[in-house]
Amino acid sequence: MRVYGEANLPDKALKTIYIMLQYSFKPLLKHLNRILEILVSHRNFVQPAFDLFRDAHRHGVSPNTQSYNILKQAFCTNGDISIAYHLFNKMFKKDIFSDIECYRILMLVMYRKSQVNGAVDLLEDMLNKRFVPDSLTYTTLLTSLGRKKKLRESYKLLCRLKINECNSDIVYYNTVILGFYRDGCAHDACRVITDMQNNGCLPNVVSYRTLVGGLCDKGIFDEVNNYMKELLSKGFSPNFAVIHGLVNSFCIVVDDGVRSRDVIEHVFKIEITGHTSIVDADIGLENYLIRKIRANPKAS
Repeated sequence: MRVYGEANLPDKALKTIYIMLQYSFKPLLKHLNRILEILVSHRNFVQPAFDLFRDAHRHGVSPNTQSYNILKQAFCTNGDISIAYHLFNKMFKKDIFSDIECYRILMLVMYRKSQVNGAVDLLEDMLNKRFVPDSLTYTTLLTSLGRKKKLRESYKLLCRLKINECNSDIVYYNTVILGFYRDGCAHDACRVITDMQNNGCLPNVVSYRTLVGGLCDKGIFDEVNNYMKELLSKGFSPNFAVIHGLVNSFCIVVDDGVRSRDVIEHVFKIEITGHTSIVDADIGLENYLIRKIRANPKAS
């Protein structure tokens, strides 16, 4: 079976195990799982693998958690979520031990199918059974909720991580901040920043840059000024995207009586300090300012 599997001959591998059964050789569980892996790696052999899986007990072999996971992964890959979910439920009916992988397989396919509510339900079930999902599982779910504009749900999930004493870290918080930013909810993003600091998780440069961008888009410049000072006081350097957003936002909201040069000088006072090098400011800033001034020669 191993040789046929490596030779990409699933039909011969399947025939081999049936020859074993014909001569009353009882296959071991590792044989069953190996042949299942070989078969499901070929789309056309998923059904024969499932048939073998269903009949395994008749040949004295009881599928284990790995066996179920192999089949669930195969059906999820083929888009047959209902069958994968049936196998998932069947495991519990047969009192077969479940692991994190059992949940992860279904959750990932639900993310891809935009079935976010189902993924959240699975996560709730995981937490209730005291499984600890890995960072990828949480981050993927938080991102999916953000893209579906289920921002309140993503924030509740973030709070749930703390209640369950999970290792909620900067990645989770920044994912939620980004979701609020994309939806134009700058004040909610500010609340997340405050909340993360109260829980001992210090914002990083990504946190501040995302937040400043959202505040600029909303024209909330008092808050922009405060967070820029906080960003610079912690030794973080603003990138060109932040500077571009600040200049662009100020230029949009200023009165006609205020010259562009005054606005630019105001931005520089907030953005550029002795700690900010020309590399951080980016050569693109100079070109951007020149275009702005040339576009309105009266202001200069």
